Amino acid sequence: MNAGFAAIGLFLALAAAEVPQTVPQGGLVRGRVAPGSQLALIVQGAPTESAPASRLAVRVAGDGRFVVGVGRDETGPIQLLATGPDQSQRVLSIAVVARDWKIERIVGVPPATVNPPPEIAARIEREQAQVSEARKRDDAREDFTASFIWPLTGRISGVYGSQRVYDGTPKSPHSGLDVAAAAGTPLCAPAGGVISFARPDLYLTGGTVLIDHGHGLSSNFLHLSRIDVRVGERVEQGQVIGLVGATGRATGPHMHWGMNWFGVRVDPQLLVDPAMNPAASGASATPSR
Repeated sequence: MNAGFAAIGLFLALAAAEVPQTVPQGGLVRGRVAPGSQLALIVQGAPTESAPASRLAVRVAGDGRFVVGVGRDETGPIQLLATGPDQSQRVLSIAVVARDWKIERIVGVPPATVNPPPEIAARIEREQAQVSEARKRDDAREDFTASFIWPLTGRISGVYGSQRVYDGTPKSPHSGLDVAAAAGTPLCAPAGGVISFARPDLYLTGGTVLIDHGHGLSSNFLHLSRIDVRVGERVEQGQVIGLVGATGRATGPHMHWGMNWFGVRVDPQLLVDPAMNPAASGASATPSR
């Protein structure tokens, strides 16, 4: 094959990249580029010769699959720079669909967890730094490509992105999905992965487990009453990882399931089939506008 035909073939491969046209706030872009391509997330808009953009390298699997997380307040568009083996480039642009966010008012939380004294605030900062460090993991494993399942089913008691007000004090938006469940209810891994963090006694989140699904995507489960896994252990989809509890800052037993793409918090409810949890009706995670 001569150089001209090779270049045409590469252009067609890049043009055939499989990416969604839109993604909701809090969603994941799971797509595919030509095998052997490099991919970068353009952080500060489209690059120009006079103002090159900041770029974040995105891991690409051997078959070209990749994942990128979209934050709650992202307005988009998401722009990805695909570079072929001969350095031919194309910018892939994905529109971000805005969502409306609920305001939740929570009463009865221990005052020290809402406005902690300095010594407790320092402890919280140390513990959250440990969790953040675990989220930096960027394994080549491809568990992120699975169809995720509900870790348990039941009534949804809290949704991703809602603004929480604890006893009149506004706090950060809710980072995950809450499902009401009795203390001691087993919860399962929503997809395969490796345990990257497991601690029973964090001040805010109590029993805390992180499952790394590869390529920077991780699940976190908070407030557990019992942890049945250890750091470094491989878990499979559907495997019990612990029991529901109300440890840390919680007003009652429930499952809290959060997800991150590195430091970007995303909505786990967007990844699961609502038909598999009939009790979840009325708490839709679909974009509302």
